[in-house]
Order: sequence, then C-alpha cells, then structure tokens
Amino acid sequence: MISPILSKGQNIPLSNDLHQIDVVLGWTESEVEIDASALLLNAEGKVRADADFVFYNQPESEDGSVRFLGTGSTEEGAQARLTIDLSAVPEDVHSVALSGSVHSGTFGELGKLTLRVVDGAGHSLAEYATADATTESAFVFGEVYRRNGEWKVRAIGQGWDSGLGGLAQDYGVEIDNETEHAEPVDPVEEPAPVGVAPAETTATDSAPAADNPPVVKRVRTGVRTAKRAARTTTPIEFKLAEQDTWQPARLFSVAGIGAGEEQERRATSALVATMQAVPAFARAVCSRVGAPAGGFEGYLEVPYERGESRVIPDAVLKVSRGSRLWTGLLEVKTGNGKLKREQLENYLDVARRKKYDAVISLSNDIPASAGELPVEVDRRKLAKVALRHLSWAEIAHEARMLLSHGHIEESLQNWILREFLRYLDHPRSGASEFVDMGRHWVPVREAVTAGTLRPSDPKAQIVAGTWVALARHLALRLTAELGVTVKHVLPRRFNNDPDARNAHIAEKLAAEGTFEAVLRIPDTVGDLVVTADVRTNRVRCRTTLDAPDEGTSGRRLTWLLRQLEDAPGNLQVEAVFSERGNEACEHLDTVRANPKALTEGRSGEIVSFSLEQTFPMGNRRSGTAAGFITSVTASSDSFYGSVVQPLRGWVRAAPQQPEQVAPIAAESVDE
Repeated sequence: MISPILSKGQNIPLSNDLHQIDVVLGWTESEVEIDASALLLNAEGKVRADADFVFYNQPESEDGSVRFLGTGSTEEGAQARLTIDLSAVPEDVHSVALSGSVHSGTFGELGKLTLRVVDGAGHSLAEYATADATTESAFVFGEVYRRNGEWKVRAIGQGWDSGLGGLAQDYGVEIDNETEHAEPVDPVEEPAPVGVAPAETTATDSAPAADNPPVVKRVRTGVRTAKRAARTTTPIEFKLAEQDTWQPARLFSVAGIGAGEEQERRATSALVATMQAVPAFARAVCSRVGAPAGGFEGYLEVPYERGESRVIPDAVLKVSRGSRLWTGLLEVKTGNGKLKREQLENYLDVARRKKYDAVISLSNDIPASAGELPVEVDRRKLAKVALRHLSWAEIAHEARMLLSHGHIEESLQNWILREFLRYLDHPRSGASEFVDMGRHWVPVREAVTAGTLRPSDPKAQIVAGTWVALARHLALRLTAELGVTVKHVLPRRFNNDPDARNAHIAEKLAAEGTFEAVLRIPDTVGDLVVTADVRTNRVRCRTTLDAPDEGTSGRRLTWLLRQLEDAPGNLQVEAVFSERGNEACEHLDTVRANPKALTEGRSGEIVSFSLEQTFPMGNRRSGTAAGFITSVTASSDSFYGSVVQPLRGWVRAAPQQPEQVAPIAAESVDE
C-alpha cells in the first residue's frame, strides 16, 4: 500500500471510484487565520478566467466543482477547508492548485503547516507537511491534477512574498484592490412634477456648478482580495415592561415537550428555521458538512422510497449557488438517543440513488477529533456520498461564536439566534452538549477501583475515546464562552491515529487510574490541566507559571499572592526552586498567614509556581449534579474563573534612563 505521506515533489494517485475530496489546510497557531484558496488551471498552468480563482471573496467556481468552505478550530489548532467534486471539474482544467495565505505576517512566523486530502468519511488520502516557510505570505502547498484520465495529488511547497494577490496574478488572475478607480457617469435628470412646466434653460444653467461635481461610479475590472470588514449590530432590547418579573414572548417554546420523537421534531424544526432566518448561521453550519455558501432551504420529514419500504430523514437541507445545487439528508438524535448504522446506511443508499451530496448525523455524541464518526458504516457506500457528523455542542458553538464576534448584521437575526440558543440551553430541548460517558463507564470505573482493568480491554479503549470527546467538549464550551479558540492539546503522534491515542489513554487509566486533558487557552499564563482520578474520586485542576526572574524568593511569592486575593484557601501552591530537587508545597491559607512557610530553609530562588485545586468527582455516567461529566465540567470552570483568569505573567520594568545632567548655560561675553 502506498503511504499517504508525501515529500516535496512527490505524487500519489487517487482511486478511480472517488468522486469528491476535501482539502484541509491545518496549522497549530489558532490565533492566526490562514485562508485556503484554489486555482483551476489549463494546460498552460493559467486560469481560464478570473472566475477560476476560488477563495473567501469568491467561494465557488462557476461550474461548482471547487468550493471554499471556510475556516474553523480543531483540538490541534485551526484548519481551512476546500472541497473538490472531481466528476464535475471541466475537461479543459488540467490541475487545481491548492494554496493558502495569511492576511498579516508571514508563514515563517508559524510552525508546521499541513495539507491533507481526505475522502467523504474523513480518511486521509494524501498528506504533506512543511515548516520551511520564511518570508512568504502566500503558499502553494500542492495540486490535484489529471494525467491520462487519472487524478493524482502532488506536493509542491512554493511560496510568494507578494501575498495572495501576487500569487493569483502569477497564475493569470487580474487583481483589483484599488478604491480610487472610477469613471464619470452622466447625471440622471429627474422628471418634472406632473402639471409643472419644465424651466427654461439658459446658458448659465448649462454650465456645471462648481459645488456639484459629476457623479462617479466605481468600475471594478478584476478580483478583489482585500477582506470585507464585518458589520456589527446590537440585539433587540425590551424596555417597556413595568416590572422585572414580566417575561417577553419566546420564539421557541419548551412548553409541552415530551421525550423521544417529539423532542427530536422540535429541535430539528428550531434548527432549520433558524438557519433559514439567519443566513450567516446557515453558512457556518453548512460549511462544517461540506456545503457551499449560498441560498439555504430546509424541509422536514420528507419520505423517500427504498425498495418496498420508506425512509423518512428528519430534514432535507438544500443549498443553491448559481447552477450548483447541494443536497444533504439530516438524521437527528436528542437526549440519550443513539445513531444507528442501519438507518444511516439506508439514507446513504437513498442519497446515492438521488445523486445527493451528503448524509449528516446530528446528536449529542462529540467525536474525539474532527472528522471522526460516532458510527462505522460500510465504506463502499461512501464512494459517491459523504457522511458527516455534527454534535449539538458544535451547533451551539457556531451560534455563540457568531454572536460574540459580531457577524450578525440585523437586530432581528441577532434576536432569533439568541432565542435558538436559549432553547438549546433548556434541559427539555434534549440538545445537551455532552451528557453520557457510555454504557461501559460503570464496569470500567469499577475495574479501575478493583485494580483488575487491563489496557487491552476493548471497553477501556471505548471509554478512553469518550474521555477525549469530553475534553473536546470542555474546549468548545470555553471557546464559546471566552471568544478565543481553546485547544485540547494531544501529543502530535496521536493527532491522526485515534487507535493509538485510545490505547495510550487506556494504558494510563489501567496503571494509574487517571484521565488527563490539557487545555490551551490564549493569553493565559499556562495550560489548564484537568485530571480525573477514578481511584480517589477526585478531580484535580492545575496550572504552572514562571516566577519573576528578579528579586528574592519572598518578593516573587508576594507577586503571586497579590494575584490570588480571591482564590480559594484550599488551593495548593507549589514553589520550584533553582536548586534541582528543591520544592515546597502548602495550601494558600497557610501561605497567606505565613509566606515563609514556602521559602524558609530553601536554597536558590523560586523559578516557577504550580497551582492545583482538588474537587469531588461524581460517579454516575450521565446527568445530575453527581454525574462524572458534570463534576469535571464544573471543576474546570471554577478553577479557570477563580485561579487561571486573574493571573498575569511577569513583565520586567522598562529599562531606566540614567539621570540627565542639566546642560550648562553658556556664559555671556561682554564686548
């Protein structure tokens, strides 16, 4: 089998029965935005027209074969995604160049950049990684090209210092980012009111007035690569209530919601209606499942014939852009409802027969990493139809991100999206963000306590995958709450190998009885590490920060204590000294009463602090305040708010100028 890992200049063939692929550009610095783009090239390596340039301002080729799906966050960092319908690429297009660009800065300021080509189920077909960039602000990572009727992928790795515009121009695209290019337009004479004779024209009237310059009309002659500024709005406010107890009418009522099918119908209807009313939200959700940016329509419970029986998906999603029509079948589960392989495969059969693009599953299952599916299906059914999965946590995340970043342009749309979020947040909606550790949780927990769990136990590896999904849930919640991209950090060797990742977690669980998740939050002093100790029934949260690099140990400790004024007294404060193997640890209450308890008798200076707090851990697999998920979520929220959020890293004082010597006044000389 040919390895999908490519080096620069190497190529790999794609399967002949593959009709659609996704191109994923990934990077680790989530605070930096990289935009993916593509150019459809002829035999001479040039675009046939400006419309062959696909990017954020022109997100789809004219024929619909190549589409830009936008950017998003992952547990490894961030990614930008393109999709290519190989069967729809015109015959006179010989290759599709796959590129990326940064709006500010250069690629040399970033770490490893990865280009992956994946199939409809998210399986990697080709991968190229590079860290060779220096001053480039645009980069062609690779190309998908046609050779003797066969599609192949080649790694290229060529950069441009001139940005996305310069790269596109070299491929024949006409770029027009000017704002002053205009031509005069003859003014339109307004007709005189009915019954009023037109005024007589004199020589003076015909001369142009000095204070009335000719009307100019902007004429664009090429593609604009400058990004459009986002517009902001304020939500609708209700100000006329006579008392605070008055409640405004709710758009999506939770009254009378039952369980099961009724709950699923209500949630599906609320989702589809919100997508129809808020185009930005529809685009955000659709981009996660490979749909183009375009006009959205949704239909509920459409019946389809399948042999002698009928199948009824919860919704049919349609997106139109130009002549291109994208269709997906949606299967929804709420509460503890689980997706079923047979049901999804039935929808895949219908979608293939109807020549639809995708089947989308939506449930409370959060896959351990982006692209993973909660249910395995027959891969042969994915040759022409993509299978995508969304979690309700991701739906809520997209809504919160749109609201917090001000991308909703109308007050009414802002209110509708907030009403939808309010509905999702209600327990009766069944759209919980993460509710269940799975049916293997209790036996695995009991085996850990008894010391009989072995890493090779399949149940342990399933629970390990669920733990990673919980960690991803924590990152999504904090991302939406804080407005910055929070990453669940995993060792790089596990990023694309879920089996090895789960085996590693199961081995640690069997040996030490613990789970661990590392959350990286931008602009904080250190990572938030969450450890669930199954043997002691405790959740431990900790962070580590560097101490000031000047002053005595006492002054360094005082610097820390000032920032922990509102932290709980049971917080453990560990000081690590410059002398190897020299550490001290006390509770914060003790250190507040006697700071020397940490420093007395210690050699060397404090170089770092570790702060840790212990919380009780719930045992139940789902729900209630005593649940395992609830206790882990509440512990991480509490520790971040009371300990991590107030901390600021040490900043040296600015260098001081020497005292200025006053200039000596010149003595006057008498003539």
